Amino acid sequence: MFGACNPDKSEKVSGVDMNKEKNKSDTLTKHLKPFESDLPTIGLLMYNGVLQSEVIATSDVFAKPTEDGKRLFNVITIAETDNFITTEEGVKIVPDYNFDNCPKLIALFVPSAYDMYAQVHNDKIVDFIKRKNMETEYTVSNCAGAQLIGASGIADGKKIVTWIGGGKQLQIDYPNLKVQNDSLVTYVEDGKFISSNGNLASYISALELLEKMTSGEHRKFVESYLYLDRLKKWEK
Repeated sequence: MFGACNPDKSEKVSGVDMNKEKNKSDTLTKHLKPFESDLPTIGLLMYNGVLQSEVIATSDVFAKPTEDGKRLFNVITIAETDNFITTEEGVKIVPDYNFDNCPKLIALFVPSAYDMYAQVHNDKIVDFIKRKNMETEYTVSNCAGAQLIGASGIADGKKIVTWIGGGKQLQIDYPNLKVQNDSLVTYVEDGKFISSNGNLASYISALELLEKMTSGEHRKFVESYLYLDRLKKWEK
């Protein structure tokens, strides 16, 4: 048997302090944002098959600091279990929290998948949305996430919009919703409930809510941070 133990010195290989080298190269640790209990928390629901743009859009918007570098929100991902989820596009994401240990949320964002059958018929997901809606100030759906809102019954009697072409079936499935014309309406809010067509239009719902929760000036700063003006002006 061969072994070595020296608690007073860093691990060295060929005279190189490996711990120092690791810390020197691990620049990610400088940018990690630990959960701060005094900040309002934005929750991003996830499940297998989720459209990743609808998760990324919200985190893009709410994770940005103020112009002077002040952090305003915790932004967390939530799934049924601690296991990683696989997005529609094939990216694997490990959730920050599960349905049992999710902290209090000020806003819950409900995204979509191309096939919502499994999600709509998953009582644990539907019950989680019902439960968190009791504490949130805002509940947001993007694209076919509106089906989960419909299944939960939390927005009965409220205006809602879904993906372009999905409104007719949504109204049939959930007649108590006031489904808007998705060919004309991109974004709608009714009380605490906000919805959009989803995909990149998820940036609209996130930015609109950001402005409500902060200010028009901060929204403009975030838009400039994201180079959205370049997208608007882009020409081939």
